[in-house]
Amino acid sequence: MGKTQTALNIALEQLDIAAEKLNLDRRIHETLKHPKRSLIVSITIKMDNGEIGVFAGCRVQHNDARGPFKGGIRYHPNVTLDEVTALAMWMTWKCAVVDIPYGGAKGGVCCNPKKMSTGELERMTRRYTSLILDVIGPYRDVPAPDVYTDAQTMAWIMDTYSQFKGYSVPECVTGKPLSIGGSEGRVEATSLGVIVCAREAAKHLGLNFKGATVAVQGYGTVGWNAAKIAHDMGCKIVAVSDSVGGIYCSEGLNPRYIYEHKSKTSSVVNCEACKNITNEELLETKCDILIPAALENQITKANADKIKAKI
Repeated sequence: MGKTQTALNIALEQLDIAAEKLNLDRRIHETLKHPKRSLIVSITIKMDNGEIGVFAGCRVQHNDARGPFKGGIRYHPNVTLDEVTALAMWMTWKCAVVDIPYGGAKGGVCCNPKKMSTGELERMTRRYTSLILDVIGPYRDVPAPDVYTDAQTMAWIMDTYSQFKGYSVPECVTGKPLSIGGSEGRVEATSLGVIVCAREAAKHLGLNFKGATVAVQGYGTVGWNAAKIAHDMGCKIVAVSDSVGGIYCSEGLNPRYIYEHKSKTSSVVNCEACKNITNEELLETKCDILIPAALENQITKANADKIKAKI
């Protein structure tokens, strides 16, 4: 690979491979290489200390041939337009593969939510919503939670959107709280999908899912719920990690206890009776199933041959 291995380059290379295998019409292939719309915004808010904060944000809408754009919004210090474009492209493929009548989109704000107060996050979210208001909506583009955004973030977006419209529009976002029209099971939905896929893959490989050893990179909403569901289905969770680091225990971890520990200390590391490990070491942990539930592009050509997991 001569190009730098960015998320967008990877997405475009994947498209090239798929197009060749499908003998895809060259005109369609060329169209799918580019998003339909990329909106870049500067989000200016007043910080708690009285200073002015300016954050770069974007909303990329890749393709809506199959229905309204659909995709999450992430808050992270490393958000870039290229990354968000790749994620929007992947959303198009994901919706098409499982025959969901939506197109692909993604949004992001370059910020460090861990260093921002709830008030600052709310002001930033509402301002961001006002800046992308003209390109989102129930029949146009429906945002959802992603990295470091959650049901509360969606509630702020919904409320801001509704204020501009003059009436309540709960369908303008998904992943909102149950009390304002959210869906039962939404929080665990992605994680359940991951574990069901892992279970079916285990059947295909002749691997006994009950008792299988599992390592989970990332202990946010997806990672922790995946660990909890896998544990409840009889798997042994031997390693988990977050952005700070990871822990390993050959005897098995209790995901709920680890979650409580993280809630108190802000990280899974330094948990009792566990060995601290790095995220790199977690990926190379000897286990049956590896679940990468952190940021994308964690498994690369540099470490792929070091991964010992069967799935």
